[in-house]
Amino acid sequence: MSTLRVAAALEAAATGRAAPVTTVRHVHLADRPLVLIPLSLAGEACAPLAAMVGTDRDAPVLLTVPNPKDRTDRFHFAARLAGHVLPYCETFATDTESYEYGRGKARELRERSTDAPQLIVPNRAGVGFLRLLGRSTRFRRTEGPYAVDPAVPRLGQWLSWFTDQNEFPTSSLCVGLTQMLTAHWATGQSPTEDAHLPALMGWIDPPPDTDGPTAARQAEDPSRFPPAGPTTDPVFDGMLTELYTAIGQASSERRRAAAIRQLEEQLRTQLLPTWRLMWRGLDLLEERSAGRSVASRWQTDRDRFTGFAAYVADGGLPQGRWEHASGAARRLARLEDAADRYASERAFDDPLVMAEYELTGEAVVGVVTVANPSRTVVSSSGRRLLRPSLTLTVPHSGRLRVGDEVRSPARTGQKAEVLAIRRTEEGPYEIDFELSGGMGRSQRPPPPPGTVPELGDEVCYTSLSVFTLPAALPDDASTPWTHGGPPQPHAPTDDDANEAWE
Repeated sequence: MSTLRVAAALEAAATGRAAPVTTVRHVHLADRPLVLIPLSLAGEACAPLAAMVGTDRDAPVLLTVPNPKDRTDRFHFAARLAGHVLPYCETFATDTESYEYGRGKARELRERSTDAPQLIVPNRAGVGFLRLLGRSTRFRRTEGPYAVDPAVPRLGQWLSWFTDQNEFPTSSLCVGLTQMLTAHWATGQSPTEDAHLPALMGWIDPPPDTDGPTAARQAEDPSRFPPAGPTTDPVFDGMLTELYTAIGQASSERRRAAAIRQLEEQLRTQLLPTWRLMWRGLDLLEERSAGRSVASRWQTDRDRFTGFAAYVADGGLPQGRWEHASGAARRLARLEDAADRYASERAFDDPLVMAEYELTGEAVVGVVTVANPSRTVVSSSGRRLLRPSLTLTVPHSGRLRVGDEVRSPARTGQKAEVLAIRRTEEGPYEIDFELSGGMGRSQRPPPPPGTVPELGDEVCYTSLSVFTLPAALPDDASTPWTHGGPPQPHAPTDDDANEAWE
């Protein structure tokens, strides 16, 4: 936890209301997200109990499982869930746009969807449950013994893909609401308590005439604020046991139908408070303007969706049970690159986030006290190049060293090299920078107006960069024998479904 986040948590505890830790929104919010609240049966691994799903806050759809321990009922539930998830995803695959990919001779024209689906679940545990549900359904056979509806394995593919995207911090395709909210607000309670959606919302948006701690304590009452799932309250579990017993021992079809209706009513009562909280949470995030990098990250999400939708439409095989060594290495590299890029982009978009890097010395903020915008230098080839210089007076030099390359959030396309660092007699530091790039095509002074900081401007420079390229890895054919050699194409087998639930 960063120093600023600790300070924000202390402020929240003192004021009784969550404190913002960002000035903008760092996640994309779709115009038509698919909100999905799954519930699981207590004591059973990956046994769906119910789900509330929909894109309309005023028209939630409740899906229930009359007997979660019955295999047929479970996959009937999965087929009905697929009836909501699959059409939702397919609606985004029809409208596409053309764009140029690559540069020079490698440039090519590609197609991608103009928009993409977004799956919103209450918390990280909900994402984990959908991951298990995806694994339990994507390998199912649609013919032969124990055949399931053809939509079931297709649903498994999509759920596996959505939950995989959740691991990338740059992706907004599948997110847990508590993840999004805690990324933008700090509360006076522990991170574990923040995973409880009603308590978290109590701190961020307490009811009138109360405060965050009071609202969070009230949220501990499961009769008023049921858990956001997928696990349920033990008292509620006891009541479900009685209802399931009544369903199983019903003496007639009419009595069984009546017991099922009572079960559905209880599940609806359990899920509706979370449904309302989720839409309220999305409204709070919507009130914030999106950061500059959010659109480009969503563009990457649209590329990923386009590729996977085409793969599924072409009859692509379900994702493998395990990744081979080459695939795992590539995935790890992508995750590391995404984490670094997301951290840098958040800082470049948000001065409050950048302030965290000022405290760690990776960024400095100061006033321009000397500026020479028309400075030129002679290159090794004898060409005269425009290289403006400026001196920044800062309270501390941070971790910058002479020769470091830094960038300013105000001019991300312009590089600056640290030429000198010195301490003045009065106490603050002076840092000399040489600027290059970001001044148009002209190499003659003066630079275009606005491209170089002026005297008196407050400027931030940081060693963070959003232009770092990921490390290059060998192609699959060059995988060394120490890592199993070139991987074999994945071929699903019946054993894929016989995995331990973890």
